[in-house]
Amino acid sequence: GVEVGTEQVWAEAAKQGVPRFIVINKLDRENIDFDNVVEGLEESFGHQVVLAQFPVETGPNFDSVIDLFRMKMLKFAKDGSGNYTEEAIPAELQDKANDLHLKLVEAVAESDDTLMEKYFEAGELTEDEFKSGFKKAVAADAVFPVFCTSATTNVGVKRLLDIIVNFAPAPNERGEVKTEDGQSLKVDPNGPVAALVFKTVSEQHMGELSFFKVFSGTLKVGDDVTNTRDGHSERIGQIFVLNGKNKKSVDAVPAGDIAAVVKLKDTHTGDTLCEKGKNIKFPKIDFPEPIIRTAIKPKAKGDEEKISNGLHLLHEEDPTFLYYQDAELHQTIVSGQGELHLQIILKRLHQKFNVEVEEEEPKIPYRETIRKTATAQGKFKKQTGGRGQYGDCHLRLEPMERGSKFDSLDEIVGGVIPGKFIPAVEKGVIETMEKGVLAGYPVVDVRVAVYDGSYHTVDSSEMAFKVAAAMAFKKAFMDANPVILEPIYNIEVRVPDEYMGDVMGDISSRRGR
Repeated sequence: GVEVGTEQVWAEAAKQGVPRFIVINKLDRENIDFDNVVEGLEESFGHQVVLAQFPVETGPNFDSVIDLFRMKMLKFAKDGSGNYTEEAIPAELQDKANDLHLKLVEAVAESDDTLMEKYFEAGELTEDEFKSGFKKAVAADAVFPVFCTSATTNVGVKRLLDIIVNFAPAPNERGEVKTEDGQSLKVDPNGPVAALVFKTVSEQHMGELSFFKVFSGTLKVGDDVTNTRDGHSERIGQIFVLNGKNKKSVDAVPAGDIAAVVKLKDTHTGDTLCEKGKNIKFPKIDFPEPIIRTAIKPKAKGDEEKISNGLHLLHEEDPTFLYYQDAELHQTIVSGQGELHLQIILKRLHQKFNVEVEEEEPKIPYRETIRKTATAQGKFKKQTGGRGQYGDCHLRLEPMERGSKFDSLDEIVGGVIPGKFIPAVEKGVIETMEKGVLAGYPVVDVRVAVYDGSYHTVDSSEMAFKVAAAMAFKKAFMDANPVILEPIYNIEVRVPDEYMGDVMGDISSRRGR
């Protein structure tokens, strides 16, 4: 059904003004409730959702759909070729097909006043009127047609692609595009060259492939273009048009087309390439913030570097996920747009870089602090056969407001601790705070004052005072009513009204408010 990821992609497409088709995939699986899925689509995306196809049956025997354009049953080959034959609609499905076909025609007619008048007068639309009306309705977001497929068994895919080619609006039909400074640029193959790099992929034997869309002009092999991110020049080498895994070398790419170029020097996803002497720059691609995260570790020792390199290259290809090494928690954190997104990333990490990882729960970044003032003495004295070690300091710990982090005070008077040893005292305090006292979590929001102590003219050293400071801090900390702080997160939850109570209850049960 409609999942969070579906709604995110839908919202982004709407924001970009991109016409939308809906594809219900995996209809070869068991226990598919097609009608329930369609009902969910209508609830989520509105009355514009209208069936263009429906399955004869779902499950392992899914190999046929009723096409409401042609009013035929399309039966797909069992060999996975995607080829199909047209047959008459089974008698038991004829009434259903007629009703849904009528609903599709009415949706198209309602999108255009002229078509609506003709439909009322004649009671139907001609084939040409329906086709042209459907194309306009799709471009205007007046209809969101629903198609049926199984990508695994290649059922419905070929027909879907034919529909996209014939009825989705071509780039030049969408008029002009806006540059970053708000200027309009006509989609014209004879205009100034301007292309947007929207994806970067690392190929094992080719290096980096930069996918781009030409919005204006015609980009040719051998062209010198400007990357308007910083003004550096790029030479266009070999250009490929891709069809799945197949690459076809071409000499030129006109406005509206998509292709890929190899081995650009310093061009990344979101960069604009334009004609020399021009300063055309398209708006930066606004990638959504990740909403879910996981922690990973290698199954085999020594694979840490392979994971790091692999994630770096995958991030170049897909900037919608982030990763980082959490030095505090000693975990590699990967965050993405949903559970499926994370699964795909980890699967590609294994397939492309031959490294297996295990998932684990991200650790919680707790903190330690104090709730009252306390003092303590730390005295480090060690005597060996030669020179000894001596350091003695008195510390006072005071609680601070949340978010204040750390403050240090030097209240030594009379030179009881020489000034050259004060930095060592502070270093001992900071290192102890980083390691934690109660449970190994960093200490925050504490003011530390060194106010007394003593030293030995021969045996005192920076190391001795550092150890003494750590001893004093730990003692004072335990006497200052220490506590562990939990992180507080502000989250935004979007949920249908009927589930609001359940979600609020779930949040409350986790002490959320």
